[in-house]
Amino acid sequence: MKYKFRFLLFLVVLTITSCNREPKINGLWVVKEVKLGDEVMTPNARWTRLNADFSQESGNGWFQHSYGTWSLDYETKELRIINENGINDPDGPFIVAFENDVMTWSRTENGQPVKVILERAEKLPQTYGDKLLGLWKLNEAVGDGNYFSQTFENESQDYLFLRWDRRFVIGSGQIQVHGVYNVNGHKPELELIPYGNDFVRDFWRVDFGENSITLKLLNTDSIVTREFIRIHQFPGTE
Repeated sequence: MKYKFRFLLFLVVLTITSCNREPKINGLWVVKEVKLGDEVMTPNARWTRLNADFSQESGNGWFQHSYGTWSLDYETKELRIINENGINDPDGPFIVAFENDVMTWSRTENGQPVKVILERAEKLPQTYGDKLLGLWKLNEAVGDGNYFSQTFENESQDYLFLRWDRRFVIGSGQIQVHGVYNVNGHKPELELIPYGNDFVRDFWRVDFGENSITLKLLNTDSIVTREFIRIHQFPGTE
């Protein structure tokens, strides 16, 4: 009886050990690098969540744009992702490898090797666009540009308001400019597209500080920068 008990205990331990050898793929994963051939093409704040019920969703930052199902063959290490609101994937499954909390997807696309490195995460990452959301007050201006005067008082009332619906409002003196904006999906660049013909489309590089941003105008040969600090109510309404 004692030997039988020991044998059953051995089987239980062996079963648990075998199960633990299979890395747990469920959970939230953030893409750290995407490499196509020799070219790095990592999207900003891309993530995917693989649920225990074999459903999945993915997105960039706080925006979820895909959903569907997933399946993994633990023998062949083939991972298949199906997006129910996307287009069919013509390149077949990824081959998955694990090392601690890092997962690697590999396959060939259009004759070139593709490698995706993901890390396990606890919360969604922020895109550059997520970090830009909100109300910003002009703190310093250098150079002449479409928006904001280079000469302004320390108590300037000029502001930039970047809304969640990709619309912006600029308040500069007695002028208010409305339009739409885009944020580059791979690098910190902001495109401002104003309504009407009074202003032209501009491209700005964004440098992030602690509760501050600095915009540097790209479509010019001159040095044009605008530094802002985050505020929580419109200037003049305090």
